[in-house]
Amino acid sequence: MKLLNTPVRVGGIELKNRIVMPPMATEKSEGGGVSEALCRYYDEKTCDGAIGLVITEHCFVRPDGKASPRQLSIASDADVGGLSRLAAAIHANGAKAFAQISHAGAAAKAEVTGCPPIGPSAVPSPRAPGSTPREMDVAEIREIVSAFAQAAARAKRAGFDGVEIHSAHGYLLDQFYSPLTNHRGDEYGGSLENRLRIHREVLAAVREAVGADFPVALRLGACDYMDGGATAEDGARAAVLLERAGLDLLDVSGGFCGYVNPNCREQGYFRELTEAMKREVSLPVVLTGGIVDPAAAERLLEEGAADLIGVGRAILKDSHWAKRAIEAQA
Repeated sequence: MKLLNTPVRVGGIELKNRIVMPPMATEKSEGGGVSEALCRYYDEKTCDGAIGLVITEHCFVRPDGKASPRQLSIASDADVGGLSRLAAAIHANGAKAFAQISHAGAAAKAEVTGCPPIGPSAVPSPRAPGSTPREMDVAEIREIVSAFAQAAARAKRAGFDGVEIHSAHGYLLDQFYSPLTNHRGDEYGGSLENRLRIHREVLAAVREAVGADFPVALRLGACDYMDGGATAEDGARAAVLLERAGLDLLDVSGGFCGYVNPNCREQGYFRELTEAMKREVSLPVVLTGGIVDPAAAERLLEEGAADLIGVGRAILKDSHWAKRAIEAQA
């Protein structure tokens, strides 16, 4: 049997195979709630029963962290009912489901949230160069930590199998991680350990909220591929710190470069990051990045580049991709 179709444990659960449908924003939410169109979308993507893990599109943990007008919400207890329908739609087709939770920080727009943007430092984000966020004080950081924990608890109540904390693509936690946007002089800035302090506090608070057996993942924008930004070396060191903090699954992507690697176009173009991490940690690592061929996915697993493979745009284009991949590797 090929590796792609073998089970793997993530925290307290077992995935039936190593195919991950990563977060992809659909803008199908209505007023922050789960719409019928959204449930139909996830049902279509999982209908073959061939995907091991679905990580939902990002859900905002507070209204001031909303990234776009039709983003999904997990900011209120009133959201739990709709999120339960979404989790059930995914489970009905045999996949495990993690809810991704996020705050846009400086990438949020006042015309969407009704609030001025906030960030680790009062410097424009590469995602929003025309806007300067207000620097958060320590009390506000603690409020954000609490918001992530409350959101994770809602995900568990909604019936999700786990939760993924979003720290990639220039959103708030990534803004703390990256030297491009974190110019703080206190315990949340400067060294990598300090820039990851909020991540470790979020992990601790989420773990307290959901318990020891509920898997907690984190999507890390490990490298910015920009002068002065986070480096591949930062990513490998961050993986160690996050594993020590109790992380169950590390999902690797880009930072302010987004979900592409400007230096590589080969399938699995973040493999330099995941390979460096896997040399340092034992927790399972997800590799995404332009993977469209089942043979390429299998090869990346066999070569030890990752433990799971995220396939986004290929599944977006072809809802039967995962089934074809399993059949091709049988």
